[in-house]
Amino acid sequence: MKKNLSIQRDSLNALSTFVLVARVRSFTQAGNQLGISASAVSQQMRKLEAQLDVRLLQRNSRQVSVTEAGEQLLAEVTPSLEQLDLAMQRVRAAHDEPTGLLRINTSRLAAGLLITPRLDAFLARYPRIQLELFTDDAFSDIVQDGFDAGIRLGAFLARDMVSLPLDQGQWEAVVASPAYWQAHGMPQTPADLALYDCIRFRLPGSKRFVPWIFVVGGKEQSIEPTGRLIFSDDAYVTRAACQGYGVAHKFVGSIQEELATGLLVPALQSFERPWSGFHIYYPARKQMPPKLRAFIDFLREAPPV
Repeated sequence: MKKNLSIQRDSLNALSTFVLVARVRSFTQAGNQLGISASAVSQQMRKLEAQLDVRLLQRNSRQVSVTEAGEQLLAEVTPSLEQLDLAMQRVRAAHDEPTGLLRINTSRLAAGLLITPRLDAFLARYPRIQLELFTDDAFSDIVQDGFDAGIRLGAFLARDMVSLPLDQGQWEAVVASPAYWQAHGMPQTPADLALYDCIRFRLPGSKRFVPWIFVVGGKEQSIEPTGRLIFSDDAYVTRAACQGYGVAHKFVGSIQEELATGLLVPALQSFERPWSGFHIYYPARKQMPPKLRAFIDFLREAPPV
């Protein structure tokens, strides 16, 4: 009996690994997510193929692809494995707190504003949840990359996802160092920014510049600032503005310390309008894993004053 149970357990583990490999198309990536070596993943797949007497995966030096038989197996076992995982989580949650690895893909800005300031409280409340924060200002396929959910601004949400707001909106501010304003004077309207050296931010994924949008005469107006400095890391935008290299357009929440200490001084505040705010998004499921439900409920709570 013990031998049969061991065989069943090994088969279940191999099937779970196969689903992950089929999704990420890489033994190395699958191994990284599972915490095992790529060779161990490959060995599991060879044993599973030998057990079924059919080729499930095609391997070459660059990638892993799924055979027709593999696609059939993937379609049949994936729903069952997901239901099994949910059932185990529900049983644990009914008798204990939520548990398991929770993988979240988020922008650096969202992590800094919404998660890390309250990280101690979340970890204290849910000691059995293992939280992985993958901070990435580019956009990734959270399903293919094995994430439970993603967090982005509402204006940049992935399609075909369930999304829930996490805040009431985010305000921006045109800022520069006191020395820069003293040397160049402050702009009076957004159109005046054409005369200033603006520090721009390029989205790492799409390679587009983040627009500078204002409200002028009751209507939204997008301007295309120019300047000598362009960054794909928002932290460098802040640093360059503090050092007097030019004017930046920053989310207020990300520069609270710089504003409070006077390193940055805002301008054009009467022309600003709020962004749609951050949303958490995830694939549509009949039943949400308890660990993700706990995380969403925690983030949507009003933080303590």
